[in-house]
Order: sequence, then structure tokens, then C-alpha cells
Amino acid sequence: MAILKLYGLPHATCTRRVATTLAELRVPFELIEVQLSKGEHKQPAYLAKQPFGQIPYIDDDGFIVYETRAICRYIAAKYPAKALIPTELKANAIFEQAASAELTNFDPSASKLVYELVLKKMFGGGETDPKAVEEQLAILEAKLSAYDVILGKTKYLAGDSITLADLFHVPNALLLAVGGNDIMTRKPNVARWYNELAARPSVVLFENGVKSTASY
Repeated sequence: MAILKLYGLPHATCTRRVATTLAELRVPFELIEVQLSKGEHKQPAYLAKQPFGQIPYIDDDGFIVYETRAICRYIAAKYPAKALIPTELKANAIFEQAASAELTNFDPSASKLVYELVLKKMFGGGETDPKAVEEQLAILEAKLSAYDVILGKTKYLAGDSITLADLFHVPNALLLAVGGNDIMTRKPNVARWYNELAARPSVVLFENGVKSTASY
């Protein structure tokens, strides 16, 4: 069987989200860097695989999947031993609840903050906008108050075992710290959860960027 190919960029948050899931499940993969600066993602050959012209996508022995969280769900379903997606009815509902919270309550503000605090500097996008940072920090602070309540009842967001819902948070949560912000460690239960995630081997492996990983 051909090794899974991950098309993306080493420091892109969505690429890291997929790579972390692969590493958590110990799935070998090859990173194929997409030259965004050269417009490779808008060329016909690329658009034939990813019609939105975005990163990442995967090629799993000829099977193409794009959209980050869909990719992660596919990988977790293909390798179910660690139960990153619970299958029991009620456990699955709680998982989907937590995954939805990441997508609708955490990511919108966290991703904007990461753009302002880190990505603008990394990719030459201009100066940080202090007003935008202040606005998004206030929103995320309120969201994390709810997270602190949830994490005061269970070890992880969907119960006492780690799931994709937790891993989905990793790239943006870590980059907030890289950007010099301590918002992920201000609340005790969030801090415990965040520090545990940050120390996982699947997360530490790519702290300097995603790279092809043939073995673990």
C-alpha cells in the first residue's frame, strides 16, 4: 500500500491539525509542500484534487479527501483502535458537541488572533492590529470560561478519554502561546487540559513544523 500523502505547508495550522491526528494514530505519511507563493494551489492540476484551491488535502492510495476536519474524521474512522471518534450513541453525541464547540466557539476567535499575533509576521502580512487583538481576546476569554466549566467535570472535552475534538484545538492553541499570549493558561481547568495536550508526543513531534514521518 502506498504511503499516505499530505499536501500542505509545514507551518500551516490546518496541515498541523491533520499531521497531529496522523501522529496520534501512528500513521506514516509524506508531506508534499504546496508552493502557495507560486500559486500552485490555483493551478488546474491542483484544483482537480482540491476545487477550492486550499490546503491541505490527502491522497490515501488514490483516495482524495479535503477539508481538514473531514480528513481527520476519515483517518480516525480508518484507524479506530484509539477511539478518537466514539461510536456509542451518547458518547458520539457528546463528541460531536465538543467538536462543534471547537469549530463555532473556539476557532473563529483563536484563528483571527493567530493571524494577528503570528501569521502576519511569519508570512509578511503587515503589522498586528491591536484593536482586532483586543476584540478577539475578549471574545475568546468568554468562550474559555465555558471551557473551564466543561473541563472541571471531565478530563477532556468529550469525557475522560482524548478525542479528535481535543486535537482539533492544538494548532491554534499552541500558536497563541508562540504569539506571546497566555490566554490558554489563565483558567485552571483549561490550563491543565492545554498543558497535557501540548506535551503529547503527537504534538511535540511537529513543534518546529510538520515533516514527512515514515515511522514513530
